Amino acid sequence: MTAPRGLLLVVSSPSGAGKTTLCRRLIREHPELRFSISYTTRPPRPGEVPGADYHFVDEETFSHMAASGAFAEWAHVHGHRYGTAIATVRQALEAGGQVLFDVDYQGAERLKEQFPEAATLVFILPPSLSALQERLRRRGTEPAEVIQQRLRNAYQELCHHASYHYLIVNDDIDRAYGELEAVYLVARGDAPVHIAERARACSLAARGPLVQILLKEGERPHGTDPL
Repeated sequence: MTAPRGLLLVVSSPSGAGKTTLCRRLIREHPELRFSISYTTRPPRPGEVPGADYHFVDEETFSHMAASGAFAEWAHVHGHRYGTAIATVRQALEAGGQVLFDVDYQGAERLKEQFPEAATLVFILPPSLSALQERLRRRGTEPAEVIQQRLRNAYQELCHHASYHYLIVNDDIDRAYGELEAVYLVARGDAPVHIAERARACSLAARGPLVQILLKEGERPHGTDPL
């Protein structure tokens, strides 16, 4: 049997689009896929475990790592910094490992630039920006002005959709998961024909027009839903 080749599965989405739920399920059902643990300057949230969810570091430590070239990618996200250690990526690829990255578009684009042969980029889309707004409201954890800022950020993230190989609409969690799993199996190189067809249906070429609809929704005058 051929040994699995090194793979970086890079997944991004606007806040509230369901990326975390999909990624956790994929790792649970495919234990050979390992989650990349990022470094961050933000404090731990309730229930998060240092070294398991994130490597939590202070600003000085993060700045030193960035200046010394320790990161494959790093970015400011919602007021904090997040980064992926380049040594971790290289070790995984050399060992033929398959690693899942949960990063924003800045990190995704940098990983694609540095590891073009290994990186497969997936963007999780909400059904609409109004649906995304409602999901964020239902959380009940953020004030209205923060939700509006997240929606503005979502619009900017959507503008970078062409950097991704696949676009998955999370309007049904099971269907969206099936597409994400199909993309993973295709990227891994051992997908049967029907799985490959499912992945092809959510390629950038096939789904790009849907993003244009979302972008038009986001162009409404400021102060009206959803932006």
